[in-house]
Amino acid sequence: METLFIGRNLIFLPEVPSTNSYAMNLLKNVNSPEGTVVYTAHQTQGKGQRGSSWRSEPARNLAMSVILKPNFLSMKNQFFLYQISALACYDTMSELLDSSQFDIKIKWPNDIIINQKKIAGILIENNILNNQINGCIVGIGVNINQQFFDRDLNATSTRLLTGKDFFIHDVMARLCLHLEKHYLALKNEKLVAIRDNYMQHFFGLNNWMDFEIDDVVKTLMVTSLSDRGLLLLKEKNGTLHEVDVKEIKWLY
Repeated sequence: METLFIGRNLIFLPEVPSTNSYAMNLLKNVNSPEGTVVYTAHQTQGKGQRGSSWRSEPARNLAMSVILKPNFLSMKNQFFLYQISALACYDTMSELLDSSQFDIKIKWPNDIIINQKKIAGILIENNILNNQINGCIVGIGVNINQQFFDRDLNATSTRLLTGKDFFIHDVMARLCLHLEKHYLALKNEKLVAIRDNYMQHFFGLNNWMDFEIDDVVKTLMVTSLSDRGLLLLKEKNGTLHEVDVKEIKWLY
């Protein structure tokens, strides 16, 4: 690992229900160094947003969780952890793929999509103590060499996009390097630069998109994000909405 601390301590598990759950147990019960990475060849109960599962073929994809200790970060700025994780994934995909051929975007709140198909997902779980972030687990799943997905997932992989197999450990090393870079920027309070970079690659920004809200399909413009990381949408009559991930579903 060409990093200072992220990925310097690696824990490989041939099989585990969830790397996030395993890493959270380490965070709470073991004095593991910041930057510890837990990864596996087979995650049997991977977690997704809204309590969904992350399904992955054994030994074909990357499932990893990183222990961070951002006690310098206020609760109101916790969404920046998602932003730097998404930027790390974006930078990694941009290195692996020719960005002139592939449309790589960050889809709020936690996905990386290429040509409007999901290639990576992020799940961050914080350990809160005395109303402060005592530690967090950055879980990242990346579709690498898998070739078959359930149709309802609308997913892709680097293998499907390029016709080539990739070394999973190499992808992980790149991710660790980029995550560390953005995490150090966060630690140095480069909040404006991080947000600007994040929004530059934001899927649907300033476009009219279809969403399902309360079982009704609406066409709304994606305008920005709130300071809390909520999605800001505008109706055609100018009405603004601030929505959480549980309140809407993207349709595209």
